[in-house]
Amino acid sequence: MLERLQKIISAAGIASRRASEELIQDGRVAVNGIVITELGSKADPACDTITVDGKPLAIASKRLYILLYKPVGYMTTLDDPEGRALVTDLLKEVGERVYPVGRLDYNTEGLLLLTNDGEWANRLMHPRHEVEKEYHVRVRGKLHKSQLDQLAGGVDIDERKTARATVRVIKDGEQNDWFSIAIHEGRNRQVRRMCEAVSLSVVRLRRVRYGTLTMGSLKPGEFRYLTDAEVRELRDPPVKKKSP
Repeated sequence: MLERLQKIISAAGIASRRASEELIQDGRVAVNGIVITELGSKADPACDTITVDGKPLAIASKRLYILLYKPVGYMTTLDDPEGRALVTDLLKEVGERVYPVGRLDYNTEGLLLLTNDGEWANRLMHPRHEVEKEYHVRVRGKLHKSQLDQLAGGVDIDERKTARATVRVIKDGEQNDWFSIAIHEGRNRQVRRMCEAVSLSVVRLRRVRYGTLTMGSLKPGEFRYLTDAEVRELRDPPVKKKSP
């Protein structure tokens, strides 16, 4: 059956749908030896030979959905020019190629999803689905109510205001306070940049929830497979009722 090339590549776990489109436009994809650069081109993965950077595309035998407790000091890319550790290094026993759903910074820890299901990943990352992510943030010094109010109401990043967030203090320490912030946007380094905007210095940042998923008893570097129910709930979350 003919399918769009970017969909086939994404479904194979090589990259997200958008990144797959970039691979095509950059001339890195070929079908039966012919380089394809036009988006919208189709192929049949059952009978066509599809290559990316000269390597034949391997269609995954089954869909995998993984929840990993990402430790600090790991990159959420599939390759790093500087040779730093990758999150996929923690998943060698999985036996299938998977890639991260979104990213966590090198110095950020916590809940990270990985999959070889491009359609599922794209759905979660699309802004219209507004999947809520919760972070616990440890800051240097004491928090002020005015800072929390600003974070909750939205702050300017790149001349564009962030959406409203849910913010609460979770630990009042002698020198460092902890607070929780839940957002549904996915801008680059968003939580850190929001904190910078209100003069908060982040000491530690951990993502603790993605939609309805939490890390449970997982320790840094450990992972588990999602249940079928969890996969479905993230793919088709309950419709939010609008306020009257």
